[in-house]
Amino acid sequence: MSETDASVTQPDVASLHHVCRELAEAADAVRDAARYASRIALGPRLPLVAAGPRRARAAQRDLLRTLTDPRGLGWAPQGNTPLAGALWLAGVLTSRESLAVSLAVTGLKARIRAAAVRHPELLDNPTTSRVLRAIDEDRQAEAVRVFRGLLTEKGAEYALALLAPSFTDIMAWNALTDENPFNDTAGWQIATGRPLTSDYFAGVSTTVWAFLNRGRGRAEPHSPSPGLLGSIDTSGTIVGYVRNIDRIGTRGLLLVQQVAGPDGVRRYVVQLAGMGPTFNQESPQDLLGGIDALGSIDTTYTRAVVRALRRLVPSGSQIALVGHSQGGITAMNLAASRDFNALYTVTHVVAIGSPIDQKRAADPRTRVLSLVNEHDIVPSLEGRSAVSPYELPPEFTEFSWTDDTQAFPLCHAAERYAHNLEHDVPHARSHVDSELAAFRGRVTGTHLFSLHDR
Repeated sequence: MSETDASVTQPDVASLHHVCRELAEAADAVRDAARYASRIALGPRLPLVAAGPRRARAAQRDLLRTLTDPRGLGWAPQGNTPLAGALWLAGVLTSRESLAVSLAVTGLKARIRAAAVRHPELLDNPTTSRVLRAIDEDRQAEAVRVFRGLLTEKGAEYALALLAPSFTDIMAWNALTDENPFNDTAGWQIATGRPLTSDYFAGVSTTVWAFLNRGRGRAEPHSPSPGLLGSIDTSGTIVGYVRNIDRIGTRGLLLVQQVAGPDGVRRYVVQLAGMGPTFNQESPQDLLGGIDALGSIDTTYTRAVVRALRRLVPSGSQIALVGHSQGGITAMNLAASRDFNALYTVTHVVAIGSPIDQKRAADPRTRVLSLVNEHDIVPSLEGRSAVSPYELPPEFTEFSWTDDTQAFPLCHAAERYAHNLEHDVPHARSHVDSELAAFRGRVTGTHLFSLHDR
């Protein structure tokens, strides 16, 4: 096959993305129509009584047929009434699909096809193709079995990196078509590009995670070892900041560098590390804190960072927040807090390997830079991947790339991101360094804090 022929056979990604968005809007519209029809047909009162009991009952029968007929809206009862809720649950438990779900799933399939243009391994790999086919044919148990086989054969590192570009789309597809009623909301939110209000594994609400992660946050000055202090980079470059984050580790340490900028103004660069041990009763950088940070702005981690900064940074100071993984989410949560913006001027957020795309800074002047390895599964955990059909707002700048590791969590490590920035994506490195030029000067203070839940 010639190069020209090969290019012709590949679908146009922009067109596929347009179709994805159109299908999501259509699915939303059909779902709204089903909700309205359910309210009339299954509500406590019929608004059509004025037309006469006979005509009202006939209209009700027609609406019920429309709500349950595969040639109409499919199995589509919606709403908050007991009858509508019971019928909806019965449809979920018996895998009866509605027209709205079919449209949403078709949009998700189109997303995966668009992602496969950049990542052909999604469809070329026979095992991943079997996973997608099993989900498509409502054989979730087989899909899980095949995926476990991939984990056994190739290892979790390869399997997760392979699926990373479309991981959340696949999870949303599964959520909308499986027999689990608790994850449908998350599936709908991913399919329509909305912020997640629950996780897509069990459907647990973000309010539950916030309730469990309600430590007040505490920060204490930390005296580093001479070795650690001597290894801290003072170049003021993004590669240096990411390497600093790698050096302080995930033990609950926060690094703040005080810088005299080229214009003589004193500014601060706050460097936030990612998640540490899975569950840690002492540190805010644990699994519970990470899940809470996805859906909340005010977390134990943000509260501990605020307590640290209030010890050191004068009110009104200009701050750049640089974070990796959970540290990047926390940086964005601080930028999204109006209270924090009343204390400090957040000029920049740089998030490395972080799921921040659904969050927005409180000050529209804050520049947000997101750096993503497309084989890293973590940045997509809030529902949007780097190959999403949904654009980011103008204040966001996203750089994404692939490297030859194609293994998770290696591609998620802070040191790997530093290596990528230094050697593989010099244009991203140069852009971020240019954005942070005002913070590149003589380091006049290096401060570490230990952060605690309570």
